Amino acid sequence: MADMSANAGMVLAALVLEACIGYPRVLFASIGHPVTWIGRLIAMLERNWNVPRTHAALRRFLGVLTVLIIVGIPVLIGYAFARTADHLNYGVVLVIVVAASGLAQRSLYEHVQAVLSALSADDVVSAREAVSHVVGRDTDRLNGEAIAVAAIESLAESFNDAVVAPVFWFVVGGLPGLLAYKAINTADSMIGHKEERWRAFGWAAARLDDIVNLVPARIAGVLLAAVAGRGFKIMLRDASKHASPNAGWPEAALAGALDVRLGGPAYYDGVLHERPHFGDGGYARVADLGRALALYKRSCLLLWAVLACLCSLPLIF
Repeated sequence: MADMSANAGMVLAALVLEACIGYPRVLFASIGHPVTWIGRLIAMLERNWNVPRTHAALRRFLGVLTVLIIVGIPVLIGYAFARTADHLNYGVVLVIVVAASGLAQRSLYEHVQAVLSALSADDVVSAREAVSHVVGRDTDRLNGEAIAVAAIESLAESFNDAVVAPVFWFVVGGLPGLLAYKAINTADSMIGHKEERWRAFGWAAARLDDIVNLVPARIAGVLLAAVAGRGFKIMLRDASKHASPNAGWPEAALAGALDVRLGGPAYYDGVLHERPHFGDGGYARVADLGRALALYKRSCLLLWAVLACLCSLPLIF
């Protein structure tokens, strides 16, 4: 419990730091981002090992090996860094700075705010371009309201992937836990697809991502519903409709919190996918995207408060 409380204090500091400065653009321009480093490694392994003519069983094995590599390296680096930091005068500060690079509160807000700004200016073309950075679906057919729906859904799901889940795994496993989560989540986004090309090779990445998000996604849903004072009923009723065992929790919670309807048909790579609906209200509009961003900020603050309580437990007991 003492370690988890200490971890809670460090990741709370990392959240505050990331909210204030984000990931500096000059740093990204000069050395990139840890996620991009992981992404390049995944792309290299996929390019060399996911060969179509290879038997599916072998590709699945190589996919498992890929996950072991891309998770093992960050875990070893995180462990070595944390152990080294223990012997430095300002080691805790270094761990906090590195942890902040694995969080994306500010960047998620800025990306979605860019969508809202374009929609508010009736600039659908710019809004499509902005939303394409946060969603995986085709955006060239979307009108203003469909763009708002897509942005709200992505905000809900990314609240878990970019904020809650990294925080959860830092509290549980320190810096190695956070880095392992980021590697798994990146692998899932790159190769954990159901299309023929990735079905066998990306199987392990997709299944492991499902497992590591099992608890955080439900926490994210609870936080969104809690700050709104409603949404629990819709979350419990509709979360299981989602094709993902986890993404439906924050999405359904936000639909209930906003009293809007999310989901519905969407195009991915030119193919229409019939998706379920979440919520009982009317389809989300542009104004609802602004409300969603306000709920997102309050949910982040509630997460900060939970961490503050957690790191205070040793003082109480």
